[in-house]
Amino acid sequence: MTMNDLCAIAMALLLTYAGMACLALATPRHYHQVWTRDPHAGHTRVLRGAGVLLMGLAILPCVGLWGDVLGMVVWLGWLSAGALLWFGLLSWTPRPAAGTAAVAVAISLLGVGIGF
Repeated sequence: MTMNDLCAIAMALLLTYAGMACLALATPRHYHQVWTRDPHAGHTRVLRGAGVLLMGLAILPCVGLWGDVLGMVVWLGWLSAGALLWFGLLSWTPRPAAGTAAVAVAISLLGVGIGF
């Protein structure tokens, strides 16, 4: 396993984590849990779109590393891992969990831009 493979794995996990965070924060319950106020309709639309986009981007490193069929199965596994990580942090520390999701977005988009 090369360094590029490890970067692709990390990017897939970070993208699914950030995507799950966006989708969870699009719901009023979790948004209120983190920010102690109700979300505006525009916020929920943007968060849903960002969540779907980030999860869609997470397919790229998985398919690039493992091929079409196995890559999709691995992507589903990373979705589960990202959800477990997000909801574990959300129940433990809600506001820092949102901050780590923002950092995950920045790091993973930087990796996508570099071409991993």
